[in-house]
Amino acid sequence: MTIRLYDTSARQIRDFSPLVEGCVSIYLCGATVQAAPHIGHIRSGLNFDIMRRWFAYRGYDVTFIRNVTDIDDKIIKKSAEQGRPWWSIGYENERAFNSGYDALGCLPPTYEPRATGHITEMIEMMRGLIERGHAYEADGNVYFDVRSFPGYLQLSNQELDNLLQPEGEGETGKRDARDFAMWKTAKPGEPSWETPWGRGRPGWHLECSAMAHKYLGTAFDIHGGGIDLIFPHHENEIAQAKAFGDEFAKYWVHNGWVTMSGEKMSKSLGNSVLVSEMVKHWRPIVLRYYLGTPHYRSMIEYSEEALREAESAFARIEGFVQRVVEKAGGVVEPAAEVPPAFADAMDDDLGVPQALAIVHTTVRQGNSALAADDKEAAVARLAEVRSMLGVLGLDPLDEHWAGGDGDSGEDLHGVVDTLVRLVLEQREGARGRKDWATADAIRDQLSQSGLVIEDSPSGPRWTLGPR
Repeated sequence: MTIRLYDTSARQIRDFSPLVEGCVSIYLCGATVQAAPHIGHIRSGLNFDIMRRWFAYRGYDVTFIRNVTDIDDKIIKKSAEQGRPWWSIGYENERAFNSGYDALGCLPPTYEPRATGHITEMIEMMRGLIERGHAYEADGNVYFDVRSFPGYLQLSNQELDNLLQPEGEGETGKRDARDFAMWKTAKPGEPSWETPWGRGRPGWHLECSAMAHKYLGTAFDIHGGGIDLIFPHHENEIAQAKAFGDEFAKYWVHNGWVTMSGEKMSKSLGNSVLVSEMVKHWRPIVLRYYLGTPHYRSMIEYSEEALREAESAFARIEGFVQRVVEKAGGVVEPAAEVPPAFADAMDDDLGVPQALAIVHTTVRQGNSALAADDKEAAVARLAEVRSMLGVLGLDPLDEHWAGGDGDSGEDLHGVVDTLVRLVLEQREGARGRKDWATADAIRDQLSQSGLVIEDSPSGPRWTLGPR
C-alpha cells in the first residue's frame, strides 16, 4: 500500500513517504477572517478533511494544523469602515468559519493557532533571518531579501527578473522592489506589537512559517492550500523558513477553486455564496457531497443545476441505505475494510470521483439484491457502502448527520418524520376505504412539498425529492 499525491513543487504525482514512520504531519493555510466564509473557502478545508480521513484509515497518526489569520490589511480596513475593533471582526468571522466546517462534517484540527498568538515566534524568526543576512529593517518595516535566497520562486516556477511582487501600502525603504514585507511598521490607530525594530504588525507570510515551525518542527510532511496561494504566499513561506534553517514541507498539495462564470469565487468580486445562506436551502450533507466529490485539484463551476444533480445522486445512495436498514431490522455496521478498487482510487492522489463510482456500483448491486429479496447480499453491500462513505465523511447513519449535531439542521428530521407519518396514515386509511382520489390527492400534495413517497412491503416511506 502506497499513497500517492500530486506534489506542486515536483510537478508530478509522488509516492508518499512520511518523515516519521506511521505518522503524517499536515499544515493547511486556513481562514483570513475578514468576512464570513463562502463555499469556496470551505472547499479547501473539506478537501483536506478527506485527505486526513484517508491517512487515518490507512493507519497513520495524523497531526493536522489549520491556522487562522486574524490580523491583516483587509481586517484593519473592515475595522475602520465598520467602526468596530479589529479583534471583534476577526472573532465573529472565525466562529462563522468553524460553524461552516462543522456543518459540512469536517473534523476539528489537532491545533488551530491564531496569528496574533504567535508574535514572539515571528520576532524570533525575523531576528534569525536578519542575523543570517536574509532580512533587513527599513523605516520600521522588516523585509526579506529575495536575492539572498537562491531557491526563491522554484515552487511557482517563475524567473526573478520577470517578477512583479505585490506591494502593500506603506512598504517604504525596500532595497529591491521584489523584496516582501515580513513586518509592517505601525500606523496611527492601527493594532501593533512591540519589537526590536519598533511597533508594528505581522506581514501575511511570516505567520505561517513561524506557526508551522512551532507546531510541526523544522520539517513536516505536507503543506496544503488553494492554488491561489502558490504565489506569493507559499513561495514566501518557503523562503523565510528555509533561510531560517528549516527543511519545511516535503510535499506541497493544492486544491482548485470554486468558480462562478469562470472566475474564482471571492468576496471582492461579489460572486460569493455564503455557507450560512447555503445551509438554509440545501442539506449540509448534500453540500459536502457537491464540494467533496470532484477531484480536489479540479475546478468546480458553481450552479444550482449542479447542486440539484448532487442532491439526486446522494438521494440514490441514501435511499439504498434506508431500505436496507428497514430490511435488516436495525443498523448495519460498516465493513472493516473498504473494497480494494475504492482503496486503489483513494491511494492514487485521492481519486474521489473514481472512488465514488465504486460506491454507486455497490449501491446498484445492493438494490439488485433487494429486488431479489436477498437480504444477506443487500446487508453485505450496505456494510461496504458505509465503510466507503465513512472515509468520505458522507455516511448518513453517522451521528453527525443522523441528529448528533444540532447546528446541521438534521435534528428537524424527526419532527418532519412524525408530521409526514400522520399524513401518510390518513392516506393509508383512504386506501383502505378504496378512496383512491383522496389517497392520490394526499400523495400529490406531499410531492408538491418536495417529498417523494414510496410504497414498500413494510409501508410507505418518504424521502426529500430533487429541488
